[in-house]
Amino acid sequence: MRDPYEILGVQKNATPAAIKSAFRRLAKKLHPDANKTDKTAATKFSELNAAYEIVGDEDKRKAFDRGEIDAEGKPRFQGFPGGGGRGRGVPGGGFGQDSHFESFTWGSDGIQRGGGARAGGGSRGGIDDILKEMFGGAGRRPQQFEQEDFGATPGRDVTGAVTITLPEVLSGTSRRVHLPTGKEIDAKIPAGLADGQTIRLKGQGLPGPGGAAGDALITVTIAEHPLFKREGTNLRLELPVTLYEAVLGGKVRVPTLDGAVELAIPAGTSSGRTLRVKGKGLPGKDGSGDLYAAIRIVLPERADAELEELMKTWRDGKPYDPRRDMS
Repeated sequence: MRDPYEILGVQKNATPAAIKSAFRRLAKKLHPDANKTDKTAATKFSELNAAYEIVGDEDKRKAFDRGEIDAEGKPRFQGFPGGGGRGRGVPGGGFGQDSHFESFTWGSDGIQRGGGARAGGGSRGGIDDILKEMFGGAGRRPQQFEQEDFGATPGRDVTGAVTITLPEVLSGTSRRVHLPTGKEIDAKIPAGLADGQTIRLKGQGLPGPGGAAGDALITVTIAEHPLFKREGTNLRLELPVTLYEAVLGGKVRVPTLDGAVELAIPAGTSSGRTLRVKGKGLPGKDGSGDLYAAIRIVLPERADAELEELMKTWRDGKPYDPRRDMS
């Protein structure tokens, strides 16, 4: 293992506060959750923890500086003074009875501490306290570290649906929406939405762990209208006219989404002819669409003897074939 001072990036005369600050900074930088594409991240993070175990503990740091333990916290062999003395710095003579060595591994349950354990106190508590302060506990799972310290996890979006009328498309409206979260909100529906279009309401979704709430995605459906049919921003209408209006011409009242207007019917208008009412469609990016009125000639509901006699005279005296081009 490399020199722990080198790993932490501090000088040998660094103060405890400087060492702790360096450890905190590097712990966030080298944390495996912040380096998911780096396969060596867990190793580097474990090495950093081991380095702080040495120089972050006053007793171990002094022992390392005196050469009594190595960079892994293992006792160095000091020879046998007087032909068989105990190893220096290793009370009791053995190499494992009071070992300073501890190792760290990273797995599905976060940071795992292994190796020998020091009999009391030391930097173990210091590291645990720092990790707990930074990450909320050294043994928590990687997802929890990521959410709190390496970018808060955003909340989840929720969906809802509303149905509006065609006149409301023209002017805009609002609807009370019941969300899957149990929450009810007032959704403002802007004018000019197309059928099936979605509006996004920021922050009205489910909250994320340590992060902002998601959004509410509201799908707008436009109800069918008894008179008008939509074609983009244009509207189509079937306009009934009398026989005499079609033959003689005249002005008739035509309904639109924002009130009736007068439309001039040219004399001799056949059923099926389409007349345009400009600007009476739906709002769009390039301005309002138009209303197209298709003429439908309607005869009286009750039989009329005079009309029948007139038609017989017309048939016998002035016959014509409107289907001549269909043969």
